[in-house]
Amino acid sequence: MTRVEVTEFSVTEVVLESPPRRPSLIGSIERLVGRLVEIPAAILVVAEIVILFAGVVARYVLHAPLVWSDELASILFLWLAMLGSAVAFRRSEHMRMTAVVASLRPAARAYLDVVATCAALAFLLMVVQPSFDYAYEESFITTPALQISNSWRAAALPAGICLMVLFALLRLIRTGDFRTLAAAVISVAVIVAVFWLAQPVLRPLGNINLIIFFVGVAGFCVFTGVPIAFGFGLAVFGYLALTTRTPLMVVVGRMDEGMSHLILLSVPLFVFLGLLIEMTGMARAMVAFLASLLGHVRGGLHYVLLGAMYLVSGISGSKAADMAAVAPVLFPEMKERGAKPGDLVALLSATGAQTETIPPSLVLITIGSVTGVSISALFTGGLLPGMVLAATLAMLVWWRYRNEDLSHVQRAKGAEIARSFVIALPALALPFVIRAAVVEGVATATEVSTIGIVYAALIGLLIYRRFDRRRLLPMLIETAALSGAILLIIGTATGMAWGLTQSGFSRALATAMTGLPGGAASFIAVSIAAFMVLGSVLEGIPAIVLFGPLLFPIAKAVGVHEVHYAMIVILAMGIGLFAPPFGVGYYAACAIGRVDPAQGIRPILGYMLALLVGLIIVAIFPWISIGFL
Repeated sequence: MTRVEVTEFSVTEVVLESPPRRPSLIGSIERLVGRLVEIPAAILVVAEIVILFAGVVARYVLHAPLVWSDELASILFLWLAMLGSAVAFRRSEHMRMTAVVASLRPAARAYLDVVATCAALAFLLMVVQPSFDYAYEESFITTPALQISNSWRAAALPAGICLMVLFALLRLIRTGDFRTLAAAVISVAVIVAVFWLAQPVLRPLGNINLIIFFVGVAGFCVFTGVPIAFGFGLAVFGYLALTTRTPLMVVVGRMDEGMSHLILLSVPLFVFLGLLIEMTGMARAMVAFLASLLGHVRGGLHYVLLGAMYLVSGISGSKAADMAAVAPVLFPEMKERGAKPGDLVALLSATGAQTETIPPSLVLITIGSVTGVSISALFTGGLLPGMVLAATLAMLVWWRYRNEDLSHVQRAKGAEIARSFVIALPALALPFVIRAAVVEGVATATEVSTIGIVYAALIGLLIYRRFDRRRLLPMLIETAALSGAILLIIGTATGMAWGLTQSGFSRALATAMTGLPGGAASFIAVSIAAFMVLGSVLEGIPAIVLFGPLLFPIAKAVGVHEVHYAMIVILAMGIGLFAPPFGVGYYAACAIGRVDPAQGIRPILGYMLALLVGLIIVAIFPWISIGFL
């Protein structure tokens, strides 16, 4: 039998030997439980929008701030992240790298698909008990504003983990080929047993275990198709359980820490905003205007993507949220014009790295807070480096699309451009409304997304008169699932960051860089290489918190201006963050663009090279960073 398997990231034809169908009772149970999870997840998205927008109105309009709003939003956010992760697991929407798996024969692909589920189940079973222990420990903490036990928030972790365990078991039960299932279960069990028995050998190896687990185990899981979040989770759990005496509850605690930053709440809200823009017709109006303006130029909409990311960057404080605000608007039209999905997601990732220095950036604020560098100076110095990298990306876009066939595209007349501009004006004003709200202090970087949602809803209802209420529930469920997939990766990656810190790796790196010969030039070169690697593992903020206080004094001692060094470090981390196979940002871009990560591997290499050229230019000419200070 030939079956067409459709996932969020790919459409893959899989040829199987007519597997027998399992009893429909299992499918009915899965659908029922899935619905019981999806509805609360959708309600949580609505609740977050209402709570945060109420906080804005109360503070700015009524001048009576709601002191409990952020705390309640934080509690509900962890539940949204974990229920969203469970929804994504049931729908097979957790991000995977399928470049290797897709090249195999159907039987091998089917086997590795089951192995991926078994590996995810193994990690979930390992952290079930620690998650309950963590929730119990949190019961002794009382929240400051609501005066309730913090276990109400922490209970989201064991609840979400248990739901994912249930969905994994149901999926395995429904596997038609029992031989494949048995082989997959035995394979995963044997690998886990071998590592467990090797514990006496691993403990004396010291920091070599960092390579074994954070490179070897994580890389093996990623390339064999295990969802990224669970591959990272297996790596950090194995490292802590087998090579240290750290309580395993710490793994869950670090996941909580990584997923609970309130600034990340902008991710689901901007994801929903992107869907809302499309549903209300705002996206179509914006694309129509942009296409009339640049549609006749080869690679025109790719330039629009570069400019749009530069425009909205820093509004939310999250690169994932920035991408979620732009991609749903431009990708459909770009695909209709023949752009390949892999190239689109590669360019989206590159623009995410390009715009890391553009204020108001959370990374800039973090650098200022942990190193003492003036935040206003960082804001001033961050604009031009982003433009330099945009220029290098634009040159590559020009080269790649210099022979694009636009014979079917007619150049719009002036009257058509003017008419499309008037129609699109309410939609085009959205980024300026959002940025003005942040700059004027009306809302925080997290709350501003709710202003965008309310604005988009009103524009859709009153001006474009397109608001399909029947699509709201599917949009809310999709928002929860996509957000859960992204946030679970961030959570497990935070665990890896903590493991690196505890190993002493950060201090050893700083010591080695202090003794480099060659002065400022060699220090900058090594910093670029080091932070590209660190960015792929730690993301921007954890890496800055870990290494900023150590390395910025060294930069100043060797004669590198602190603002200049900050721009170099941020851009290097951005390249690492969005560079596969380990860059978390790349998989976030793939999830937002609904593209299989394997499709973007080849085209992203050129964009990463263009970014590196731009970074080298910024590093060689300090004036680009400090010329306007």
